[in-house]
Amino acid sequence: MYPWIDQLVLDVLDIEYHETIMAAAGQQAEENLHNAVEKYKGKFICVVEGAVATKFNGAYGKVGGKTFLQIAKEVCTQAAGVICIGSCSAYGNIPAAKPNPGGYKGVGEVLGIKTVNIAGCPPNPINFVGTVVNYLLLGKLPALDDLGRPQFAYGQTIHDNCRDGATLKTRNSSRNSGPKRPRWATASSRSAAAGLRPTTTVALSSSTTAPAGRFKRGIPASAAASRISGQVHPFYQEL
Repeated sequence: MYPWIDQLVLDVLDIEYHETIMAAAGQQAEENLHNAVEKYKGKFICVVEGAVATKFNGAYGKVGGKTFLQIAKEVCTQAAGVICIGSCSAYGNIPAAKPNPGGYKGVGEVLGIKTVNIAGCPPNPINFVGTVVNYLLLGKLPALDDLGRPQFAYGQTIHDNCRDGATLKTRNSSRNSGPKRPRWATASSRSAAAGLRPTTTVALSSSTTAPAGRFKRGIPASAAASRISGQVHPFYQEL
């Protein structure tokens, strides 16, 4: 069974800082964050949302009188691991597009550290959940690809598991003239759905600044082993 959000927040995760759900606000909220970082140094997971401005000493983004750059240096460097949720915190994304007057960059690039990048805009929450569960059950963050993304989530595409893939590849390569239909348009609905293997559900915190959270206890192995069955998108049902 999947835990409900109240179970996650109250029983499984110890969320020290999250602007949306914490009771504290203003100066008290910022004090809670930095007190938690000092108390649990090297023992917490930091989840970051949003790119970090670097030009003009990071003046293009501030919280509580401190720039995003200052907060990232103070918090992320003290964490046991940093999870970047969304392509902005992972790679800079749209804020880093040219001419990029604020000098926005991803957290890993700014700090020169290794981060777990849950890419996407918006990111898939199940990929984030799987990353957290991996840490809860195994005591470590998942294996990453060359872009810092969890291999369990980004290692394969739907078409990698398509039973008709080899046939379609041969058929397309033999056509020398005339318009070619996209490869996905000829895949059967069952084949298209076969690659959808999201993992289990558990959540941590995310914020425009740098939230911090500790884990109170583990999740039963039965919850982590459960899978959500793939459902066929209406588009594929009409093919």
